[in-house]
Amino acid sequence: MAAERGAVRTAVITGGAGGLGRALTAALLERGWQVAVLDLAGAELEAAARERVAIYPCDVTDPDAVAAVCAEVEADHPSIDLVIYNAGVSQIGLFAETSLAAHRRVIEINHFGAVHVAAALLGAVRKSRGTHLAVSSVAGFAPLHRRAAYAASKHAMEGFFKTLATEEAEHGVHVSIAAPSFLATNIGRPGTDGDGIARPGSATDGIDYMEPDEAARVMLDGVEKRRAFIPVGRVARLSWLINRFSPALYARLMMRSIRQKGEA
Repeated sequence: MAAERGAVRTAVITGGAGGLGRALTAALLERGWQVAVLDLAGAELEAAARERVAIYPCDVTDPDAVAAVCAEVEADHPSIDLVIYNAGVSQIGLFAETSLAAHRRVIEINHFGAVHVAAALLGAVRKSRGTHLAVSSVAGFAPLHRRAAYAASKHAMEGFFKTLATEEAEHGVHVSIAAPSFLATNIGRPGTDGDGIARPGSATDGIDYMEPDEAARVMLDGVEKRRAFIPVGRVARLSWLINRFSPALYARLMMRSIRQKGEA
């Protein structure tokens, strides 16, 4: 985030009308940023307009729509200093019981949605020598039971942004990847589209839930410190350390936790 000192910085947030998106918006506004929110048209996006942000209805799975909306965002703001790739869905269910169409849909939203926006705003972020912040998950670096499609989408997202970091460094651009564990954003509001596809943060089988406001603070502090990887929360930090040094131990602990919750 290399805007000139004293200049007003602009952040673009995909999925900015949802729970974590709203928390990120509030945190950025408190830090003096301008915020442009991209999300699906609807009441939640209209509500975001009351929070001193610019709103842009957009389906991130449509590359033509993304290109048009991002051009509008660039025209409305002199500098794009931070892009937060937060749009996404969850998916809960065994792979054996999940349709291939649902698997593809999750990857279209979580991975290709981010790719479309990154492609459209690549030049703007280079111009500002700004930052890309990808909101991944513990499932982006480790297995997560009953989340095969979700984990695949987040693994793809991490591979993409880690590589983008190496390519954009020569342009003065920084890339951060944030990995939250379980966030309490949509408990009781799954909004499912079928085949286990649901709102992020709606899972009821998680542990040690983190509030979105605290998660937003951790993410933005990590970006300010130009950290390449930002584990968000105690579970995320422990998961990253255990999986790094012993993937087999991580898998055993994960399954033990699942069995204990099943017995509760």
